[in-house]
Amino acid sequence: MIFNRFKRNINLEKSIAEILKEHSLVISVAESCTGGLLSSRLTDISGSSEYIKANFITYSNDSKQTLLDVKDETLRIYGAVSEQCAREMAEGLYRKTKADIAISTTGIAGPTGGSAEKPVGLMYVGITNRYKSIVQEFKLNPKYNRIRMKQEFAQCALQMLLDSLSEG
Repeated sequence: MIFNRFKRNINLEKSIAEILKEHSLVISVAESCTGGLLSSRLTDISGSSEYIKANFITYSNDSKQTLLDVKDETLRIYGAVSEQCAREMAEGLYRKTKADIAISTTGIAGPTGGSAEKPVGLMYVGITNRYKSIVQEFKLNPKYNRIRMKQEFAQCALQMLLDSLSEG
């Protein structure tokens, strides 16, 4: 999915909170490229301790392996910024925290670190629950500065989460 302009919907976090509370669900978050911004936005809502179980910033490969059980083989073959890594991050977080929903982010916020195969602006979001694991790829404008990129990454992840919750 390609996004060039993505405006912040300030009601996004509130909508997510309402659904989680209405269904008595708890969520855990594992972030790499968003560096805590996704967790920050989810906790911007008063009473978020009712539905947030755990938030991890797993920026290094070592933390992804130690805290989330991402396989060394996955990191060697596919890299930290990959569909496979995002899936293993979300699934490992789900198992370890026993939350109802686990969400993960991994990507390249730039301005360095990109390549032809994995450009700046590439992000994967993984969501796992008891029924399924899904991963979505996002490609944002590589010209965004790092701060804007992280904001857009968090926005995409929140929108994907809301869409997933709305689907049931």
